[in-house]
Amino acid sequence: MSSIAVIGEAVADAIIQPRTGTRNELNLHVLPGGGPVNTAVALSRLGTSTRFLGRLAGGPIGGLLQQHLSDSHVDLSGSVAAAQMPTLAIASLGTDRQASYEFYVDGTADWQWTSDELAAWDPREAVLLHAGSLALTQQPGATLIADLLRQARRYATISIDPNVRTSLVPADFYRQALPRWAGLADILRMSQDDLDVLMPGVPLQEACLRLHDAGTPLVVVTRGPDGAHASLRGDPIAVPSQKVAVVDTVGAGDAFTAGLLHRLHVADALGGRLESLSTADLAAAMTFASTIAAIVCQRTGADPPWAHELPRFANTRS
Repeated sequence: MSSIAVIGEAVADAIIQPRTGTRNELNLHVLPGGGPVNTAVALSRLGTSTRFLGRLAGGPIGGLLQQHLSDSHVDLSGSVAAAQMPTLAIASLGTDRQASYEFYVDGTADWQWTSDELAAWDPREAVLLHAGSLALTQQPGATLIADLLRQARRYATISIDPNVRTSLVPADFYRQALPRWAGLADILRMSQDDLDVLMPGVPLQEACLRLHDAGTPLVVVTRGPDGAHASLRGDPIAVPSQKVAVVDTVGAGDAFTAGLLHRLHVADALGGRLESLSTADLAAAMTFASTIAAIVCQRTGADPPWAHELPRFANTRS
């Protein structure tokens, strides 16, 4: 029980580049992505044994995604080869370097899980199962993943990142699903933008208390330049963000999640309902996670650091 498992989508992030000529054209820089892939890659690069459970497409994009995971030493033994096309996300960067996405998901590989495919993985093999993003919303896979989380909860800590995408999924769907996710999750990590959609108008700590009441022991909200806020069974913790020159924010939230889970794993806090987690260990994990997110913001696309790179960055502790 020394590994972390991540289940979800593998997406090609096609980032729109500046025009290079006078012709009407759209230049796309295609990079491997998808929130669950980003999280799995970051965890593995930090030194946590990580298994990715995904339906991996073939072709050039599928090959890019598989190579990215393999090169980052992610265990793919829980993934399956899919006949369908890969999912595509076209990312536009605003003047603040924040990314907005347009998704192409109909009939793609990531959502076509079968019961037999998921039954091949033994949830007792992981100390934590992390699920997130669109895989929790797209059928038929979403229902099967929820069933897997319920099964795995007997053996492992459960982490969920809603990663709200209202351009594809209605806000009401997320609001109706949130109590179910909170009832499954031991760790619920979301951005402030996510929280504003999920619980509009609700003050931050009040939102955390409501999620505790629904069943989640640990709620973490990342707030961009305003740092990160957590509530551990009602005890609030806040850490500042690191001030960096932002190239783009693609994958920053996923990197934060990975940094958080990595440090909680190092602290031997995973494997149950976080009974042994102290506020001191949580604050240290959040500070570390903030550093990992800041590093990603200084790079193009979701390119999390390797453990051996960390000494080059100030205020980083592995």
